[in-house]
Amino acid sequence: MAQYNITISDEILHGFLSQDQGLAKLLEQVLNQILEAQLTDQLGAGRYERTEERKGYRNGSYPRQLTTRVGRLTLRVPRTRDGEFSTELFQRYQRSEQALVLALMEMVVNGVSTRKITQITEELCGTSFSKSTVSSLCKGLDPMIQDWNDRSLHEHVYPFVLVDAIYTKVREDGRVRSRAVLIATGVNEEGYREILGLQIGNSESESSWSEFFGWLKDRGLRGVDLIISDQHGGLVQAIEKHFQGATWQRCQTHFIRNILDAAPKYMQDALLEEIRGILHAPNKQAARLLLEQVLAKWEEKAPKAMQILEEGFEDATAVLDYPERYRRRLRTTNGIERLNEEIRRRERVIRIFPNRESVYRLVGAVLIEMDEKWISGRKYLDMSDYWQWRKTKELGVQTMNQEVSAIKKVG
Repeated sequence: MAQYNITISDEILHGFLSQDQGLAKLLEQVLNQILEAQLTDQLGAGRYERTEERKGYRNGSYPRQLTTRVGRLTLRVPRTRDGEFSTELFQRYQRSEQALVLALMEMVVNGVSTRKITQITEELCGTSFSKSTVSSLCKGLDPMIQDWNDRSLHEHVYPFVLVDAIYTKVREDGRVRSRAVLIATGVNEEGYREILGLQIGNSESESSWSEFFGWLKDRGLRGVDLIISDQHGGLVQAIEKHFQGATWQRCQTHFIRNILDAAPKYMQDALLEEIRGILHAPNKQAARLLLEQVLAKWEEKAPKAMQILEEGFEDATAVLDYPERYRRRLRTTNGIERLNEEIRRRERVIRIFPNRESVYRLVGAVLIEMDEKWISGRKYLDMSDYWQWRKTKELGVQTMNQEVSAIKKVG
């Protein structure tokens, strides 16, 4: 990932501190410097620099406006003599901004006063938007999000998949309804994280999750070995139906919370440490020994909590069967929870979406940006140990089957 050295003038810094349109000016200066740095990288030489590695020459710049929530910026986009300079800065930066603005503007059509929506857009974006502007933005944004969400997944296998849902309010048929946005992320065979897709369901029912999983598989999701999620009846049943042979890991963060909620408050801190000892044990055998000790110690004082612990033990410790280096990142859905926080940060501005299309637009735009960041960043996991472990495990199963077959022949 490129590193940029940004300098801020005293005038801009003073304006920022005095709140006199300072944030917009600050962002404008930073983005202009990024554009210049990108051109330097592309040409292989700075301004007036003489070097044999130079790949071209500068040819001035042209103004380009960028509308953001801190105001309208005027950027200086560099030109080259051959006209080949390109940047993804505008496309990547404005994606979620456009989705946010469109969601706000659609409120006008669905009964929110024009005066109120104008105030909101001017406050957030430094400008108001006409219906033609909204239509133009939709034409550029919606197909891109749809193509990304429906893209083929055949290129990779995804041994690890995390699934979760985030609830949001949507206006439908004149009423405000709560809808579940189902999201799946995966770790591919090379160790990179990807966002696999999103769908909007009426609830977290088995039918909603089944439709979601069927859609992912139709797009090419395969090779799933471990699925991490919260315990929800409909979700777990859908996983069992669509991913037979895969292991289900119950999110340990939610599991601990469920246990502590069922225990008297005065003993929660002490109980938390002992539960963590079980879940972080070096192997399943050690975890079971610790489980028996904790059950014997707390069964009379917190019977309901111990029942939850005992019944959920196998699913919450499934990750202990995997190599130790992978357990920390596969024991919870915390990774996808942080993704949900990014969505919430923008969704709070809307509060009630005017329709489902607006949900897809805003959430999809946020997910695309995060997906690009993950794919172009560092590997999430080094998968070499996993594939060696899988190979050893499969050889062991093959050997055992051969021995059973030999015994049957003798018999």
